[in-house]
Amino acid sequence: MVYKIFMSFYLVLSMMKFTDQSQSTDTILTSLKNLVIDNSRTTVTFNSTALRTLIAMSNSAKMPSMKAKTVCFSVNVRAKELRLGTGQTVIFDEVLTNEGNGYDDRTGVFTCPVAGNYMFVVDSHFLGPTWLHVYLNKKAVASLHAPHGVQYIQMSRTVILKLKKEDHVKVVNHLTATGVVYNNGYSGFSGMKLI
Repeated sequence: MVYKIFMSFYLVLSMMKFTDQSQSTDTILTSLKNLVIDNSRTTVTFNSTALRTLIAMSNSAKMPSMKAKTVCFSVNVRAKELRLGTGQTVIFDEVLTNEGNGYDDRTGVFTCPVAGNYMFVVDSHFLGPTWLHVYLNKKAVASLHAPHGVQYIQMSRTVILKLKKEDHVKVVNHLTATGVVYNNGYSGFSGMKLI
């Protein structure tokens, strides 16, 4: 019986759309618990005051969204191989996925639309000396390097970053005399929001 009551109220609340993040999740959970459980008597009761409080909170849009916004992207170098100058951003021109519209294929920059923890993966097929950095805003946070004398090499780097809204992540060339970053889907950049 307790389970049915709790699930009924959970389903009603999960169907409502809430946008303001000012009300904490703990307050919401406490209100839900107070709605159906009275621990002092170890019995199940129906607390109409708690129900009215939850309804008032939902009507005034003070509860956070129960549905997380999906953010992810996956892009490739498709049109032509890249010979990059020092400090040049790698522009991955083929967009496979761009949920949340954070990646800009004109600039090669991912702009964080929703704060959270993100995982990024850079993989590239190189010829010759190449040194790429993953930048968070103006700071290099990860690198890929192919030394002189290397013919062809496929490399990958994964990094997990805590981002704020509007933070920028991009892949930047470090060396002046760069090798070649190959196209046709051999080189890519992906990212996704974890939490």
